[in-house]
Amino acid sequence: MHKLLTIDDSKTIRLILARAFKDYACTLVEAANGEEGLKAAAEHKPDVIILDITMPHMDGIEMLTRLRNTGDKTPVIMLTAEGGATSVEKAQHLGVSDYIGKPFQNEAIVEKVQKVIPLAKKAA
Repeated sequence: MHKLLTIDDSKTIRLILARAFKDYACTLVEAANGEEGLKAAAEHKPDVIILDITMPHMDGIEMLTRLRNTGDKTPVIMLTAEGGATSVEKAQHLGVSDYIGKPFQNEAIVEKVQKVIPLAKKAA
């Protein structure tokens, strides 16, 4: 079963993401900021990370930089409410798999993840 790590300072966004994947055979692990995200990535070894760019304590770009510096190549999909070219360029340089803007449709985020790993629907 695939494991997804969602990292966002908004509990609401984490809840929306959990609902988006509830019908799929995968496990979701949540973190509220980059520091928690790094620990969760090391502990849980997710198949995909869904990472917010703008967070307190440690933003998504810094977290992704630290993650890549450890040699971790986990696919990352960036969530962003900002269209800042600088952040997008930095994230591209760090090898993100994809982006999705906030607000997003559940189907759209599922599609982005399915481009990276196969997700199967749960048996009824």
